[in-house]
Amino acid sequence: MKTQRLLIVLTAVNLGLLGYQLLQPRIGLAATADVPAVIRARALEIIDDRGKVRASLSVLPEDPKVIWNGKPYPEIVLLRMMSPDGRPNVKLGATKNGSGLVIGGESNPTYVQVQADGGESTVKLIDKDGHERVIKP
Repeated sequence: MKTQRLLIVLTAVNLGLLGYQLLQPRIGLAATADVPAVIRARALEIIDDRGKVRASLSVLPEDPKVIWNGKPYPEIVLLRMMSPDGRPNVKLGATKNGSGLVIGGESNPTYVQVQADGGESTVKLIDKDGHERVIKP
């Protein structure tokens, strides 16, 4: 008998919670009605509590002064995520020729680089002692 009462009470509580969920005003939907669908900017920076830039997303123009693979450095869309001391630990870039991802470790020059440029792709691994391994298909 006590089990039956407990089940009835739990069922009533569940029905009450379900009714509340179905009938409550949709505050979240109303709050987003005045939010623009698109944010347009040339760059975006995310800062920490101390005001240091910890992440950035930007479009950098072609730089004819910098030569990369025998050509001027191309326009690039670049996402950077920095450590607390300002070191870029993650870089993700995209150009008209391809893209690349660099993931840095705790000590310099430890990193992994994945790159697809033109018709070539490589994975480069470098440890803290500077030992390098390049993987190509």
